[in-house]
Amino acid sequence: MRHRSLLILTTAVTAGALTLSACGSRDDDSEGGGGGDGTTVVIGLDAPLTGDLSALGIGIQNSAELAVKTANENEEVKGVTFELEPLDDVAQAQQGQQNATKLVGNEDVMGVVGPLNSDVGQSMQKVFADADLVQVSPANTNPALTQGEEWQSGEKTRPFDTYFRVSTTDAIQGPYAAQYLYNEQKLKKVFVIDDKKTYGAGLAGTFADEFEKLGGKVVGTDHVNPDDKDFAAIATKVKNSGAEFVYYGGEYPAGAPLAAQVKKAGAKIPTVGGDALFSAEYVALAKENAEGDMASSVGAPLTELDTAKEFIKNYEAAGYEDAFEAYGGYSYDSAWAIIQAVKTVVEDNDGELPGDADEARKAITEAMNDVSFEGVTGSVGFDEFGDTTNKQLSLYQVKDGEHVPLTSGEFEG
Repeated sequence: MRHRSLLILTTAVTAGALTLSACGSRDDDSEGGGGGDGTTVVIGLDAPLTGDLSALGIGIQNSAELAVKTANENEEVKGVTFELEPLDDVAQAQQGQQNATKLVGNEDVMGVVGPLNSDVGQSMQKVFADADLVQVSPANTNPALTQGEEWQSGEKTRPFDTYFRVSTTDAIQGPYAAQYLYNEQKLKKVFVIDDKKTYGAGLAGTFADEFEKLGGKVVGTDHVNPDDKDFAAIATKVKNSGAEFVYYGGEYPAGAPLAAQVKKAGAKIPTVGGDALFSAEYVALAKENAEGDMASSVGAPLTELDTAKEFIKNYEAAGYEDAFEAYGGYSYDSAWAIIQAVKTVVEDNDGELPGDADEARKAITEAMNDVSFEGVTGSVGFDEFGDTTNKQLSLYQVKDGEHVPLTSGEFEG
């Protein structure tokens, strides 16, 4: 199904940043794959390419592939050809870990884009860290991935130096939505539901904490199985609670039918969630019951980013049948960041990558700390935890079957 890319992208690209590439394998004549003539560098990609979340995953794959093609055409790194090796994690942590092991085993892989899901990312981190292989996620938002399990207490410790992300975290996304709903929408009572997964539970928790801090009331809480489609019992609880809206921490395959069933139960109130609800698939699943529902997303809306026009033009010209969805721009920037790290290492090593794969991977990971450029999502760079320095967020509402921007800015914490 073709999706509405113009209303789903929340990022933009400068013409210069449209020079990226990705994965492949080293040329046998280049002494293990240095930056000399004929060198091929592989960038791995992990995302759900089949299953319920495949619309997001395919957008991630296509966008990274576009970056790779553009980099090769423009010879972004002299003497280096990039190739992309995409692997399907089916949104499952166990499969993601297996994919990580496979990518590590290929000595031509010098970096990895992905994954989509925070729990999948968590399962991959140590595998990549043990191999000094850099990982840049376009979509993981759980704060613990970069700041450790005790981040809420203020004791932030970076678990893995190989892990980076270009999307901001739920420590910001949840509170950002809470502030808008309480202060601007004047909504004071919420029923909070999550899917018990790393992303969903974490996001719902940060939202509820901020909403109560502002003076709002959580009138009920519950959990769902993300594979379920019958939410009649919870919908009745929501109706009887007197909630003015539902906040759902989870993804659109369950979030859309949940929202529809809440309205059908008689609670004519909006369902609000995070970036995993910001998809044309949400509207397709909930149909007319999606009207009025809201979703936050990382980054600024397309309409605020003039440079997005170049990315959209190139994406459409490439002939992709599926939209880049919410994370396409972030995937492009993730791949671009890896390319820039490779470029730094090549330029600092007399035009070649180190001949030893382990040495090359370690050098690329270290170079990632200083990567900085204007990309699809705006300014791309990383702090001491590997988190993006771009804290921009947006909130959207479904109107006439499309996500329309409501507000955009940086979280005032």
